[in-house]
Amino acid sequence: MEPIQDTAAVIDIRDLNTRFGNNVVHDNVSLTVQPGEIFALVGGSGCGKSTLLRTIILLLQPVSGSIRVFGREVVGLNDEQALPLRRRWGVMFERGALFSALTVTENVSMVLREHTKLSARLIDEVAALKIALTGLPVDAGSKYPNELSGGMRKRAALARAIALDPELLFLDEPTAGLDPLSASGIDELVRSLRDALGLTIMMVTHDLDLLWRSADRVAVLGEGHILGVGTMTELSSSDHPIIREYFYGPRGRAAREQAWKRK
Repeated sequence: MEPIQDTAAVIDIRDLNTRFGNNVVHDNVSLTVQPGEIFALVGGSGCGKSTLLRTIILLLQPVSGSIRVFGREVVGLNDEQALPLRRRWGVMFERGALFSALTVTENVSMVLREHTKLSARLIDEVAALKIALTGLPVDAGSKYPNELSGGMRKRAALARAIALDPELLFLDEPTAGLDPLSASGIDELVRSLRDALGLTIMMVTHDLDLLWRSADRVAVLGEGHILGVGTMTELSSSDHPIIREYFYGPRGRAAREQAWKRK
């Protein structure tokens, strides 16, 4: 097995090509995610954002190209080879992917039981800590997913994603389906977790408020290519027609104005 080696970039993607039949999803896509940053991937519906995230975490295989995570090539790894890497990252899927028959505590504890040799008592204590870190009330641990609000389910899924103290966190549409107040709480939580736990975060989102509030750098995906990478301020000044359409539509202008007011 190839040894895992840390490099400057936590994620380094080079010349990635992904296709489904004749449909080209990614055409020579390249990007890097640096340690400690909140990196966001944006673009129109169906542009391949979530597909790229699923390719990085080994749920899909590309046609060609390279993806290095923590310095190790992940393209072509089988499940056994990928296990040491998967223990170093956590994933929060768009709809949470919580097990409906398990309580929040049981959902978080399941990850710890599967991947650690901690005692049952210590697992319960760690699970309670992770749940508290996401801002959920103490009694949330005993509730089932269908007893939680949308925002609370997102937080519960995030607690499970950080159960193993990951170095890298993937967030797929972390504010999708939430009301503005709940979404704003997730914005703040993402930054506070990054700062408190020293995480590197890569997220897929269409939420412009979340981008202005939380993202250090943003990549715009469109037509199978990375159309631009930079801060929100840099991208909002881009002359590329697709990027301008994304940032200067009614919602884009409103989010930008709110961001400047906050500053």
